[in-house]
Amino acid sequence: MKTALTREQALSLLRKYNKEPFHILHGLTVEGVMRWYAKELGYGEEEDFWGIAGLLHDIDFELYPEEHCQKAPELLREGKAEEELIHAVCSHGYGLVSDVKPEHEMEKVLFAADELTGLIGAAARMRPSKSVSDMEVSSLKKKFKDKRFAAGCSRDVIREGAEVLGWELEKLFSMTIDAMRSCEEQAAQELEAVTGE
Repeated sequence: MKTALTREQALSLLRKYNKEPFHILHGLTVEGVMRWYAKELGYGEEEDFWGIAGLLHDIDFELYPEEHCQKAPELLREGKAEEELIHAVCSHGYGLVSDVKPEHEMEKVLFAADELTGLIGAAARMRPSKSVSDMEVSSLKKKFKDKRFAAGCSRDVIREGAEVLGWELEKLFSMTIDAMRSCEEQAAQELEAVTGE
């Protein structure tokens, strides 16, 4: 899986449709998580594709929340994205806002990890460190079971994501925490560089 889009072009495309620091940080985080997973799962030569799909997965969410994953193909085609990348982006909303099924392992990881990064991020903000650096799987499991905590993060999607990958929930939790640790600082620094926040 390859894309002709450079990382700079992808970031500029994301920023064209996203101004909220929260949304930009989420894109940067999911990009870092996807790059980590690409290397970890033996797809190192596809790292750019995995990362750019992660960076752009919510391209239409800020401006078109009611048309999430429906508007994305148009915005991505305007940015000269390949159909393969468009399929990957749209597949992360499968069953909720999209009928594009995750097929490649990369798409399954994006589907599983996207929602989970939101839950982990919310849990990290509650910690004294405000970081995932010292987060344990056991504390994440408690937050996962508490349906009132970060209620917007769908536990069903996270469970289904683990299932689609053929992983235990605990494996998905542990790997995604490690993936977020790998990029937390860089995503925060880049957010500051691009938004001044």
